[in-house]
Amino acid sequence: MRPGPAPLTDTERAAIAARSVFDVTASKPDPARPEPETVPVYLADAGDHDALLDAFLDTHREFEKWRTWSDDTTHAIHESQTLRIERVHEAPAHETAWTVAAYETPVSERMWVLSATGATPAPVLQNLLLHLADSGWDTAIGAPVNEKMVTTATQPLPNAGWKHTVDGRWIRWTSPGGDAGVQFDAFAAQHASQNLATWTIWAGPNPDRPTWAITASPHTPIPLLADLSATLAQETDTRQTQPGREHKTRLAASLSAVPAVTASRPASRSR
Repeated sequence: MRPGPAPLTDTERAAIAARSVFDVTASKPDPARPEPETVPVYLADAGDHDALLDAFLDTHREFEKWRTWSDDTTHAIHESQTLRIERVHEAPAHETAWTVAAYETPVSERMWVLSATGATPAPVLQNLLLHLADSGWDTAIGAPVNEKMVTTATQPLPNAGWKHTVDGRWIRWTSPGGDAGVQFDAFAAQHASQNLATWTIWAGPNPDRPTWAITASPHTPIPLLADLSATLAQETDTRQTQPGREHKTRLAASLSAVPAVTASRPASRSR
């Protein structure tokens, strides 16, 4: 006989250890925000598109800002009235948030049109806007898209190790990691007057379920497309680590270190 409570069993000690993991995890303050990681520009954060447009308009006075009656959309119109940029402020990540349209004259039909979804990385959009302001948007709408033009528009991609494939009407260039690509639709290019989506630039799991995408019609200026290709192939930017990812990893590691609690069955007594 000895005074005091009976010593803990193995099962009781394992249960106490399991509870202590949750107690410590719950009481520990949230970890400091992790530093952004450097990634290829096509994997960068979307950033603040509205701030991007405001900064562009502040430095390029040749574009005038127009608001629609509902304030859901802002238009940036060049003083020549032949280039118009539409920004839909509350567009979901996978829907069109930007539309750029160029015209031969203020009252003519579109020469070309380009659109971008809401999750498009801000650095990609910034380079696009700067190209429009600095290099123009004129294009030869009478000439069909030929092999030389396609090669010029995409030359930075194979130079950076992107994989080139041909699948029927589709010509594709895919990043080394398979998480981004540029696609040319030869069939749509043959119907240039319809302004079909001939070029598709995307990043994400695959072209059918992209995180973001840019589409462009056949007569989109080749220098503009080549500039976008160079941006994808050569530039990097930052991305924030997903919140909670490290916390979940630590919790899983702690739980794996706790011995499994198994129910014990009392020993049978002989009669």
